[in-house]
Amino acid sequence: MTHASLLRRITDYASRADPYPLYEELRKTPVLHEEEGGPYVISSYYDIKGLLHDPRISSDAANATAADDEFSAPEATGLPPSFLRLDPPEHDRLRRIANSSFGPPHCPGRLDGMRGELRTIVSELLDGLVGAERIDVVDQFAYPFPVTVICRLLGVPREDEPRFRAWVDPIVAGLDPGNRDDPDTGPKAAQEARVQLGMYLAELVEERTRDPRDDMLSDLVAGHGPDGAMSMMEVLSTSVLLLIAGHETTVNLITNGMLTLLRHPEHLERLRADPGLSVRIVEELLRYEPPVQFVPQRTCITDIELRGVTIPKGSRIWLVLAAGNRDPERFADPDRFDPDREDIEHLGFGSGIHSCFGAPLARLEAQIALAELARRLVDPRLIEDPPPYRTNAVLRGPRHLNVEVDGVLPYRPRA
Repeated sequence: MTHASLLRRITDYASRADPYPLYEELRKTPVLHEEEGGPYVISSYYDIKGLLHDPRISSDAANATAADDEFSAPEATGLPPSFLRLDPPEHDRLRRIANSSFGPPHCPGRLDGMRGELRTIVSELLDGLVGAERIDVVDQFAYPFPVTVICRLLGVPREDEPRFRAWVDPIVAGLDPGNRDDPDTGPKAAQEARVQLGMYLAELVEERTRDPRDDMLSDLVAGHGPDGAMSMMEVLSTSVLLLIAGHETTVNLITNGMLTLLRHPEHLERLRADPGLSVRIVEELLRYEPPVQFVPQRTCITDIELRGVTIPKGSRIWLVLAAGNRDPERFADPDRFDPDREDIEHLGFGSGIHSCFGAPLARLEAQIALAELARRLVDPRLIEDPPPYRTNAVLRGPRHLNVEVDGVLPYRPRA
């Protein structure tokens, strides 16, 4: 295999079901630069971890050329970049304001107070499957669960899901480098969808300005804490980010989790007997099958020397989190799914200032979801392995996960 073909094979849909042998090949050249003007691809755990904390690596769209990052150009999208695509100090200010309505110190009980509601949503979804002999875990459970949660948290009407999904899908597709030249799924389509989603959310934001409620949109409009309020455009950009990030990765985490447990039935049985094991299972899943495979949107703002390679100022960097998560220099027997690992300091939620904003909620959703699936599905069996995958190389997960069951147990409170 030539290096010139490696990156293309990683992003090729043919590799989606199992990219890990390619990641193993990638780690043989920890700083891979295939062609002039192309990205520098980083694949070792310690290098990725270091660069995620390195201030010489920028997330700001202003430091990327239009050709590199059309999706984030404010003049093209009509919205400023979200704080995910900014550097300090602006990143820090916007993230603190957003966090003030998500958790401590301003709303310390919001997330913990949702536990009962999360269990209720899961129970209602599974109650709707009682009597089924065949289930698509994605369409009937893993997608509607986090969508319902983020809608309630933000204050977006759940019944509007078909409307905003038509915009979310092209935005997410635009994150995939493999779609860069596709007019239907590339940056231009993503730009247009982001404008439409922003306009939709603007209507809700205006409502909250007149009539505040107990939701994150109202909090973002009001602005709490020493950093004051966001501008209206910042509120819209942040709302777009939270709505998308609040469910897209969690769908993959739950689906990848159930697929992995079905492939490792001994751990599914353990989880059925001990729902508390879900905490360790989710952490190992974030290492073993992370929902975000790599981060393709970073730029060097100065020359960087790494493993004897000089990465020039202005170069793009791809950080392949999933390759780092299976780096044998960091994890023993890395290709083995082992919830009993004593040290699972994974890169599943990134690291540094851009670590996943919604990680506490995603963890809780996945823990509850997998524990209840294990408890209530009777003898679940994969119909197709590997299942069909989503086309996206960045946000990797099955598009469908069809299973046969001997029944779905009715809800009973745990003793």
